[in-house]
Amino acid sequence: MITYSNEDPLVLAPAPWKTKATAYMIPVWTSSSTASNLPSMAYSPLEAASPFASSAYGKAQRSMGMIQLVRYHETPAGPYDEMVLVPGLFSYPVERTDKNGNSVKGTKTARRITRIYVSQKHTAWNGRRNWNIPKHLARFDWAENSPSPGLTTVKVYPHDTSIPYNPSEDTPSTEPFFTCTLQSVKYVPSFPFRSSWLRYTGFDMNLVQPPVPDASGKTKFGELAGSSPPSSSRSTEAQEDGNQQAGGETDEGRWVMVDDFYQASSRTSLVWADLRQSGGETQTKEGEYENFWPGMPRWVVAVKLEDGAIELGEGKTWATPCSLL
Repeated sequence: MITYSNEDPLVLAPAPWKTKATAYMIPVWTSSSTASNLPSMAYSPLEAASPFASSAYGKAQRSMGMIQLVRYHETPAGPYDEMVLVPGLFSYPVERTDKNGNSVKGTKTARRITRIYVSQKHTAWNGRRNWNIPKHLARFDWAENSPSPGLTTVKVYPHDTSIPYNPSEDTPSTEPFFTCTLQSVKYVPSFPFRSSWLRYTGFDMNLVQPPVPDASGKTKFGELAGSSPPSSSRSTEAQEDGNQQAGGETDEGRWVMVDDFYQASSRTSLVWADLRQSGGETQTKEGEYENFWPGMPRWVVAVKLEDGAIELGEGKTWATPCSLL
């Protein structure tokens, strides 16, 4: 298994990716009131101050989303930990030409990753370039059999939550952004799972990601690349690309649809997720709620994919203004 540290030169790992991982999928519900006014913690500070979070790039919808906690054992960028926030569906602008040759504008909906943390720079850099996934660095603390036997506790300490915000994002916070304790649901046997089966229930796993801003020149590790040109124009030489400042030339108008995202495990099980954050108040600190997301109960039934496969294809790309695919 190849591993990379944050001190190594950036490793180019273009899509598609086939990985091995253990993942926890925690459902979240975004109500109409939450969708109309997403909490500030839905975005990292960099994306919050960019068009990525603007209504021009789409609006959140009343829908089901999820939090994912993932321990990647094997990936093209090496092993790493990850926390993903998908509030749910977002509208996004589309444009097509009608039979008379006129341009017609409209909207469609798809799920969107708005905030995501990873434990090393190589996946952050490649995730931003490959799929417009707004990855940022964080330190992850996983504690098995803690605070008692049979429990797993994870805490996420981001590099971008200092007050005031530090654009260099060089050190993790001393306070966790997210805390979760996981415990198996007793007497429920494991079962196989494939994300492709969800399509039969009407749950669409497709992602549409707007362009991400480039801040690679401001950070310690150069990991915050902006959106890259379409895959056909990407360099295949890691050394050449790494010698250019992260991302080289970028197309700030490039959108990505990830419609070939796949998760599967032959050992899937149900777990209880305790979402109580530190503090125990309605809102423990700015942007943070008692159970992390507005309106969420403390205990949620989640799904664990043990030693599973996660695959991300190249996806489909287009430039602003968005063209209907």
